[in-house]
Parts: sequence; structure tokens; C-alpha cells
Amino acid sequence: MSQLRVGLAGLGTVGAAVIRMLERQAAEIEARTGRAIKVVAVSARDPKKDRGIDLAGVRWHTDPVALARDPEIDVFVELMGGDGDPAKAAVAAALEAGRPVVTANKALLAKVGLEMAERAEAANTTLHFEAAVAGGIPIVKTLREALGGNRIERVSGILNGTCNYILTRMADEKLSFDTCLAEAQRLGYAEADPTFDIDGFDTAHKLSLLTSLAFGTRVDAEAIYVEGIRSLTLADLEAA
Repeated sequence: MSQLRVGLAGLGTVGAAVIRMLERQAAEIEARTGRAIKVVAVSARDPKKDRGIDLAGVRWHTDPVALARDPEIDVFVELMGGDGDPAKAAVAAALEAGRPVVTANKALLAKVGLEMAERAEAANTTLHFEAAVAGGIPIVKTLREALGGNRIERVSGILNGTCNYILTRMADEKLSFDTCLAEAQRLGYAEADPTFDIDGFDTAHKLSLLTSLAFGTRVDAEAIYVEGIRSLTLADLEAA
């Protein structure tokens, strides 16, 4: 079987890690799937930035939309993030070209996921987003396929790893919120600007996706009541 050629947009922490993983586990992936997977083209803001990955021989596109339309890729992987352009335009372009899309962009999916799913169906292609929410379980494929005939009554869980880390450290070690956040940032669990995580927006986007999958109805992330954890104190946790 021929090689599966991947075009990847976004070479931040996640994008670079995906490339490293595909290289490290190339033999195992091919043995299990019967097909080699190779990143052959990428798009990122700064082609000169050192990302700790070998991109020799990989084609560069300054425009992610051009990458999405590249006729020499089989799958488009979007890891740029954000609920608008260029991520939205690139995903739409790939789907319109009949190209399967893989994305971890829960913000985009929570906002225009239905639109993108309709584009995929119209072009007779597929949209995959397992990594967008609880990918470690995994839950998306489970809800869409394994539990397709079941009635789901409730969705609950810990959906944000940054918050989980902070609250666990606060509860177990009696540390302040600021101390735990700083440690999470040092370890790479939290972004330099942690607003999206600690103020609950990441969780709202994930819950919007899970609710839509579990109950078959679209729930706008902006309609979900959100309260972050930045004001929590040790006294709050002890009283809970």
C-alpha cells in the first residue's frame, strides 16, 4: 500500500510533538496499519525557528490554505488553534478539496463544527477530531460508534488537565493557587497565558462537543455557564 502523505499546519508544541511521534513510532504504525505515514508538507509562521525536529525534505507553505489545497497530500492535519481564520479557512479548503481533515481544535469545532461536518459530507470526505476532547480515553469514537445504540443520560468528568493538576496539588500539598500555576507553567502543563484553561473556556468548548455527540443536539459553548478556578483558595478546597 502506498505511503499516506500528511500536510500539517501548526508547528507549536503539539505540532512538533506529532512529527516526533510519527518518526519515533514509524515502524510500529506501519506494522499495525499496513501503511507508512509521512509528513511531507507543513505550514507555520516562522520557517527558520528551531523546533527540535528534522524538517529536511519537507515542503513549506507560508499559507495554510495553500497547504490544505496541496494536491500532493492525502490528509490535512490542523494544529494551529483558534476559532477563526486561518484555521477555519484552511479546514474548509481541505474539506472542499475532498481531503480528510484531522484536527485537535476544540474552539473551532465548538463554533463551526456542524458547518465543517456538513462540508465534509458534501465533499464525500471525513472530519476527525478525537484529539480535541479527552483523547486519552478516547471518547469521540466511543460515543460515535461503540455507544451509537445506547441512550446517554449524563456527561461528567474532568476535562481540563491544567485545572486538574493545579487543584490536585493544592488539595494534596496545601499549596497556593499561584504556586501550583507557576509549577504547571514550568512543567509545560499550562500555557504562558493560562486564561483559556483556568477560566473554564477550554472546558466549555470540550463540553459543547461532548454534549453534541452524546445527545445529538448542538450546544453553543457561549451558552454554557463558566466559572474559572483562579479565585479558589485552600480554604475553599478544605470546605468543599
